Amino acid sequence: MTEPAPRRPAFGIERRALLTLGLAGGAGWALGRVLSRTAPVGRDVGASGAVAAILDDPEAPAIGPAGASLRLAVFSDYRCPACRHGFPALTEAAAKDGDVRLLFKDWPIFGAASVAAARVALAGAAQGIYPEVHRRLMTAPGTLDSAQLRAAVQASGGDWSRVMGNLAGQGGRIDAQLRRHAAEAASIGLPGTPGYLAGSRLAVGVIDTDAFARLFAAARKGA
Repeated sequence: MTEPAPRRPAFGIERRALLTLGLAGGAGWALGRVLSRTAPVGRDVGASGAVAAILDDPEAPAIGPAGASLRLAVFSDYRCPACRHGFPALTEAAAKDGDVRLLFKDWPIFGAASVAAARVALAGAAQGIYPEVHRRLMTAPGTLDSAQLRAAVQASGGDWSRVMGNLAGQGGRIDAQLRRHAAEAASIGLPGTPGYLAGSRLAVGVIDTDAFARLFAAARKGA
């Protein structure tokens, strides 16, 4: 009786199956990348009823065209690692767009040093140096002690003694402004910093330049 020939391993079938799985996995990864780059960023918080008051705040330091088609409120803390990490992308995205007005909502939630930094930045607004002080504090190394705060003001072309005078005379108003920012953050369900309110669309956490562009587009489409 002739013995049956030994079965040959189906290496060809295995290779084809693995190749198919690999191609499917690659396609899924590519699709995921495309979706992540095209999906709207953030969530709509228009139902909160607080958006207009936040974006129409005449006391908020701001940069960008006064008649810009989009306003974006930036809730941040100078000692927040995520805020500092995302600051260059925000700056780049706003500059590339050219039609976004940034409103700064200091929300110091990282302790006393954060509060001190926010108070100094807002006290410098009367001298027109807030945007530059903001930039320097967002990019300065270290813990932002009093010497660094003074250096940031002076490097921005400000008068430190005048800032101290504003804090002495207007400290209550500045503290009230910080409390209002905290209340605004709560009104739109912002869990922490950074938070970016573009129109009625809220994005939270670190996002890159492309994501900011999608946030701007989604906000304009929603409007």
